[in-house]
Order: sequence, then structure tokens, then C-alpha cells
Amino acid sequence: MTAVLTPAPPRRTGSPGHRAESDSWIRRRGSALALTALLAATAALYLWDLTSSGYANSFYAAAAQAGSQSWKAWFFGSLDTSNFITVDKPPASLWVMGLSGRIFGFSSASLLAPQALMGVGSVALVYAAVTRVTNRGAGLIAGTVLAATPAAALMFRFDNPDALLVLLMTAAGYFVVRAIETETGRRAATWIALTGVALGFAFLTKMLQGLMVLPAFGLAYLVAGHARLRVRLLHLAGGVAAVVAAAGWWVLAVWLWPADARPYIGGSTDNSVMDLVLGYNGLGRIFGNTGGGGMSGGSAGSSFGGSTGLDRLFGSEMGIEISWLIPAALVALVFGLFARGRAPRTDRMRASLIVWGGWFLVTGLIFSYMSGTIHPYYTVALAPAIAGMIGTGGYALWQTRGSILGRSGLAFMMVAAGAWSWVLLHRNTEWMPALKWVLLAGTILGAALIAFGDGNRFRKLAVTGVLLGSLAGIGGSASYAIATAATAHNGSIPTAGPSGAVTDTGMGGGGGRAPGGDTAGGQAPDGGMGGGQAPDGDMAGGQAPGGGMAGNEGGTSSELTTLLAEAGTTWSAATNGSQSAATYELAADTAVMAIGGWSSDPTPTLDQFISNVENGQVHYYISGDGGGGRGGDSTSGAIQEWVAANFTAVTVGGTTVYDLSGYTG
Repeated sequence: MTAVLTPAPPRRTGSPGHRAESDSWIRRRGSALALTALLAATAALYLWDLTSSGYANSFYAAAAQAGSQSWKAWFFGSLDTSNFITVDKPPASLWVMGLSGRIFGFSSASLLAPQALMGVGSVALVYAAVTRVTNRGAGLIAGTVLAATPAAALMFRFDNPDALLVLLMTAAGYFVVRAIETETGRRAATWIALTGVALGFAFLTKMLQGLMVLPAFGLAYLVAGHARLRVRLLHLAGGVAAVVAAAGWWVLAVWLWPADARPYIGGSTDNSVMDLVLGYNGLGRIFGNTGGGGMSGGSAGSSFGGSTGLDRLFGSEMGIEISWLIPAALVALVFGLFARGRAPRTDRMRASLIVWGGWFLVTGLIFSYMSGTIHPYYTVALAPAIAGMIGTGGYALWQTRGSILGRSGLAFMMVAAGAWSWVLLHRNTEWMPALKWVLLAGTILGAALIAFGDGNRFRKLAVTGVLLGSLAGIGGSASYAIATAATAHNGSIPTAGPSGAVTDTGMGGGGGRAPGGDTAGGQAPDGGMGGGQAPDGDMAGGQAPGGGMAGNEGGTSSELTTLLAEAGTTWSAATNGSQSAATYELAADTAVMAIGGWSSDPTPTLDQFISNVENGQVHYYISGDGGGGRGGDSTSGAIQEWVAANFTAVTVGGTTVYDLSGYTG
């Protein structure tokens, strides 16, 4: 038998189209893996050892605890479950933390984990917004910039409202980018409406600060939207209506709710939300104290942002929290706009630069010149804008790298980042002294490679320069972000960076005055001055380990905690100021009446307090310094005098306590 051998078929070489499709799939897969790695690294940075900060800011923690137990407290943002007074902010951020505590049980983890996840979400949104108008590489750079910002590493591991504020503003920025690129009128209108909804809830998070981005977003869509001008204007009007609806429903509900059936609106002088909008959380922040709790002056120490002026964002604590990449971002914005100068009106990249650049310029100028209360951590609201400017502007310059404009712009970005990082790192000469030189050398070398990587002839050289310069440029910011995440933070004014990063910790603030006429003293959770006596008997206002002001739950004695837990009345106790009340609430898991709230609020009056005591609603009075939330209020002083004149003081765990039970007048 003869075997017949048939030759093997020739090996087929993939067609050019097949190879291109395969390469595209590999690139997409690689980009997905890179994004996953970025988000995983962000989650690790923000979640690692998160509970080391305990309840972080006990003021907001107590309100979240109350919201996890009482739906009424949750809706209003009350400090206590018996709904005596609210915090001095609208309640949106407390809604998230309160729900988390209700679902998973109230703890440090359930309180802070949502904040960290908001950080991961913000990074993802920045990546998505930048990627839609550039490419995945630029989106990854933008996301990394946001994740590695010290202010972000600080506030996404803390329970202040700023985490939710940044998430909502970033979501609004993404929606605007989608609206600009959408050619169908109705779909564009939907994206603009979603922008309005996000900003409406940003208002319910931190009031007017959430609306600072509106001018930039409106201008970008007005300039670059696809619809006719009249239609674009109608879309923007619909967006404003969405803002009003998303923010106004809660304001309207509070206004319609009988005042005697809801908590007092903390921070207001007349028990109304609109007083907060126009005063303490609004114009009072910009122009100085209007009687509702903001500090006046603008010449404060680092805890209050330093003196007003264009250099405020670069000085002291603000500088190390946010300014690392501001010079590079400004270079990217200016050169990027020049690079897109002849593009059509609807050019998405230029429109995105207007979105991010306008966001930064408007908010940055307000922060630089506002005369009322401001703290360095407020600047986390600038972080997404800086990230967007660098990602979008850098990509615009990369596209024109064959020109002198493109190469010089990229090189200037690198050098600006490296030089300013050197300055900031040099302020703390004892911490990793060699790092500033390594990063500066890396950015200079990266800039040189970009400058010599002319067009496509030396593309690999230019790519190497971008990678090296980007890593070195972000390195300083990232090092401080890691140091921030590695430090436990609590109190009311947390600070970023390693130990010794800021030498000026003066409180400053221009000496704002409380409504009662006395000079305010101490420190409020986001800027008011705190005054009441701390649980360990010391005055509230000391420096906490993480840079914030002291006054967390750790100082309450076990004897006093047991006494409050077994009180069995509507409020187990009353004390002067929200900080002290919050501390006792967290320790004893019981409602405590915060006389005067944070900002010497005129509640309760002496007659109201006496009525509460006669009705058996308050069991104990814990002695303070006679001040309200920010010290020296006549009402709280009168209450303390009345208590001292009618009841006998005892010492419980080192704290002066009065038993108010059995009073008949």
C-alpha cells in the first residue's frame, strides 16, 4: 500500500485589517487594565487603615450617628436624635453617611468608607470626562493627578462634606462634556439637566460653594454646543431650573415644616435656611462675618488659609494641599488654548479646557480673595479642575508636538511641575531631602527629551520624555498624598502632608465676633470658632494629632459615659457648644442638647431651657466655659448661671456635672 502525503496548507498571514483590529483590541484591553490599576491604587490609598482616624470630625460623625437612628434627624441633618439643632451645613453628605450607618451599623468604617469610595468615583469621572475628548492615556494622567493630590487624600478619608461636594461637581463636569459633544438637541438638553441636578445636590452639600462652577459650565456649553444659539440658551435655562428644583425641594420642605416641630437650623440667626445661604454659608464666607459665624479678616494663619491675594493658594498649608501642579496646569491651559486656536467653534477639546480652566479660575480667585472663613482643605474643590487642565491641555500640546508651540508647552509643563515641587519640598527640609532634587532632575530631563523629540522622527524619545516628566512632575504631590493617607486625622481642621510640613499653624482670622458681642475663640468644624469645654475638662481648640483641632470622643470618662447612657430623658444632658455635645453623643450613644450650636446660635433661650428642665426632658447639665459653639454667648452664659444658682455641682470622671432632675421651679 502506498501512502499519499498531502502537503500542509500554507500558513496564512493575517491581513492588514485583521492585524489592525487585533492591535486595537490589545490597546483597549491594556487601557482597561491600566484604568483598573488606577482605580485599585486609588481605593488602596484612600481605604488603607481608614479607621485609624476614628470618627475623624466628631461634629459630623455625631450627626451621621443620629441620622442612622432617626429618620427625622437624617432628613434635617440634626446633631442629635432628639432633633434639637442641625449642623451648620445642609444634610446631603450626612444622608450618605447616615444611610451607611443604618445599613451596616454605625462605626468608623461605615462613616468613612463612603467618603473614600467617593474619591474613587471622582477619579473615574475625571478619567471618563478627559478621555472623551482626548485619549485613554491623557485620561489616566488626569485621574492620577486627582488621586495624588494631598487635599484629595485628606478629604476622601475624612467625614466633612467636601468629599461628596467634589464627586457631585466632577459628575456635573462630565455631564457638561457629554452635552457639548452631543449633536441631538434633546439629548444635549438632558445632559445639561443632569448637570443642574448634580449641582443642585452640590448645593445641598455645601451651599454656594457647589455653584462656583456654574459660570464655567454655562460658558463652555454656550460657546461650543452644537445647537443654535437660541436653543443653547433654552437648554441652559432648563439647567438652571434643574438646579433650583434639585436644591429647592429640601429648602422648601424646611420652610414649610412648622419651626416648633423641627430642629433649629444651626448656623443661622433666625432659624431659616435662607439665612445660611445669604450669610454664614454664602456671602459671609466671601465678604466676611455677617453675624452668622464666618470669620472676618483674611489675614489669618495657615489654618485659615493665610492672607488674601493671588499667592494665597501657594502659601503655607494651602500650598502643600493643592498647589503642586497649579503652575503646570496653567501652562497647559494657556498653551492648550493657543494650540486649538483655529479649531471649529464646537471643538470639544477647547470646550473642555473652558470647562476645567473656568472652574479653576473662578473658584481659585474666590478662594484667593474671600475675606470670610476659609480653610486649606476647601481647595480640594480645585483638584478635578487641575487634573482636567493637565490631561486635556497636555494632550492638545502632544498633538502639536511637531511644532515649537507643542514641544515648548509640554517642556514648560514639566519644568513648572518640577520647579514648584522643589520649592514645596524645600519648605520641609527634614523630610526626604533628596526627593526634591530627584524630581527636579527628572522633569528637566523629560523636558529635554520632549524638546528634542521633533515630530514623528524621534517619537519614542518624546514618549519617553512625557512618561519620565509626568512621573517626576506628579511625584512630589503623590509623596505628600501618601504621607497624608498614612497619618490619622481628627478634629475640625485636618492638615495634609508629613509632620513638619507646615510651621505656621496660627489660628489668626481677624477676630470675628460672636452674636453676643464677645470675641469668638476656638475652632468650628469648618471655620467657625469653637469654644465649649472639651470632655476632658480642657478648653476645646487644642491641636489634634492629624492637624485638626482637638475634641474627639476619646476624652470622655467611662463614669460620665455610663451616667449619660442611663439618663432616660429626651436629652441625657445639655452642654455649651456642638463640639462637646457631639463628643458626649458618640461616647454614650445618647442625645445631648448643644446649647448655642457651633456659632453661638440663639437657642435655646433661658425660658425655653427652664421649660425643658421642668418637663423632665434634660437630666444633666455638663459645665462648660459659658460659651456657645464659638464662645461667649449671653444666652449660654445665662443658662450656666441659672444652673449654678439652682443645682449642686458634682464631679464625674473629672467633669463638673449638675443633676437637673426633680426641678419644680
